[in-house]
Amino acid sequence: MASHDEVYAYLERHVDALKTNRTGDEKETADEVFDRQTLMVIYDLMTNGVIESVHYPISTGKEGNVFYATNDDDEPMALKIFRTSNASFNRLSKYIEGDPRFKGLSGNRRKLIYAWTNKEYRNLQRYYEADIPVPEPIEFKKNCLLMEFIGDEHGPAPQIKNITMKPKDVDDIYEEVLSFIIDGFKDAHLVHGDLSEYNILMWDGQPVMIDCGQALTADHFNAKEYLERDINNVNRFFKNRGADIIDGKTIMEETLDQGDKGDKR
Repeated sequence: MASHDEVYAYLERHVDALKTNRTGDEKETADEVFDRQTLMVIYDLMTNGVIESVHYPISTGKEGNVFYATNDDDEPMALKIFRTSNASFNRLSKYIEGDPRFKGLSGNRRKLIYAWTNKEYRNLQRYYEADIPVPEPIEFKKNCLLMEFIGDEHGPAPQIKNITMKPKDVDDIYEEVLSFIIDGFKDAHLVHGDLSEYNILMWDGQPVMIDCGQALTADHFNAKEYLERDINNVNRFFKNRGADIIDGKTIMEETLDQGDKGDKR
């Protein structure tokens, strides 16, 4: 078995973000993400041939960071690492409580974080299998989630809030995003729960939904509340972009009606 020093030396050669030429907040954030147990998870993923290298950060969030990674064929992937050292997951426990897939996790932060990683992977699987545009999930282990990279060699796809939509395209894009809500409820039996312009990417002219960890099963006791919030967020954003908005109550009724006809998993 490799020693800790050998593992770290190996990782320094393959994880650009560990290099020591950083200063200030960037280094502090990286240190929070790359704790010893996380480094061991990444090492296992590398020695098992899942990852070859981890390059630069794509995004930084309250719960974790997303990095650009490649496999041994130099194919791109996104590696999402959830922090195990902060308390922000306390507010996220409400998304797990009441989910029959995750029971008995209250009070153990590390187990909660591992469950959250598992939850996002499984939610992505559901959406992907239902043909909802999301990054294809690849693998997860403990607090690390590997998925499809949305972007190209120049960088990640932009958030929808940062792109300029042509007036002739706004209504079509709005309808595509509404399908995330309606078809996601009917076919994936999920409610995203935090859908907004911050977690929709635009790539090749099409919206892609991301950050699905908090998605709830459609029979969750809070599902309708979060469904209504998703609808209101989407309507608010697209109204400001000039779309022909459908009344929120009408969308809600259609979604619930479609859900009654859908596959209740």
